[in-house]
This record gives sequence, structure tokens and C-alpha cells, in this order.
Amino acid sequence: MTPRTADRPQMLAEEFEQIARTAPETVRLEFVNGKLEVKPVPDGDHGAIIMWLLKQCMRQRPELALYPEQGIKVEKYRGGRARPDGALVPEDHFAGQGEWAEPGGVLMTVGVTSYDPDTDRRDRVEKRDAYAAAGIPVHLLVDRDDHSVTVHSEPEGGTYRSRTTRPYGAVVEIPDPVGITLRTEKLKDYA
Repeated sequence: MTPRTADRPQMLAEEFEQIARTAPETVRLEFVNGKLEVKPVPDGDHGAIIMWLLKQCMRQRPELALYPEQGIKVEKYRGGRARPDGALVPEDHFAGQGEWAEPGGVLMTVGVTSYDPDTDRRDRVEKRDAYAAAGIPVHLLVDRDDHSVTVHSEPEGGTYRSRTTRPYGAVVEIPDPVGITLRTEKLKDYA
């Protein structure tokens, strides 16, 4: 493997996919910003938050599906691969796409922060920016450190132009094309 520089990733996307296929089940790998990342396996509260959100989406938009851990191809120039905690798409959208799907058609990605040293850089910056660069309309971040929900929207030029943060317990409006309202009181149970 050649060393990573500002304009050269650690490896090619195809090399990453080969490594990811052989990784043990206890490890989740991603390839974001040209760099191999190890993602922690989610804990129980993390999973409960995803299930709560999945139910909210199903009630309000039954024609959509929230897929946990679906791999998405991001960063068109560096061949990145990320696994958002959830990807909201029209029902059956990912059928036939394999482990790493194209970002087109993804309406929203969801991230739930983990309790590890890389969370700030990975969950709050790099993955958010990768989703924006891929043109995904909305990115929702449930931040367990500061008990907040942040909605990023209006991707342009590799960043989200709009950002709204609300504390757990607030009503959170997720804009179109998602168009749902989250009453986040339940998130306090997972704090």
C-alpha cells in the first residue's frame, strides 16, 4: 500500500471492498475521505434509537424504508464507502444493488454518535461532508454526547448549507424530500 497524501487515498475502492468482505462480523469497516476507518459495533441504546426512528419514518412515510447499515458509495473522486446508521429511500430502492449502493435516490442518511475517540471527526465532520458531496438531500445526526438532533440539508458544493440543532425533547422538522416531524421526547430514555 502506498502512503496516503492529500490527493491520494490509502487504497483503491476495490481494494477496500475486498478487505471489507473478509472482515470479521465484530468489525465494521468504512472508507471515508480516502482513509480506512473501523466503525464500532453499535450498543443497545444506539440500536434502540435507530428502531425508534425507523418506526417514526414508517408511520409518517409508509412508502419509504429506513435501511440500517446499508453501504453507500460516497466521495465520487476518491471512491469512498460509508455505512450510515440508516439510509431512507423509496421502498425496494436498494434491491439488486449489492453491499455498496449508489447514493442516487437516497433521501436521508442517519448517524447516531458512538462513544469512541473518533466520533467527532468521523460522525460530525467526515461522513456528514461525504454525504453532502454525494448530493444526499438530508443528513440527520442524533448526537448522544450533547443530547441533540441536528438536521443538515441543502447540499451544495460538498457541504450542507442548512443546519438546525434541537435538544432531545424538542419537535424536529425534517424538510422535503423527507417531510416528516420527529417528536424527540423518547430520546431522553436513551440518554
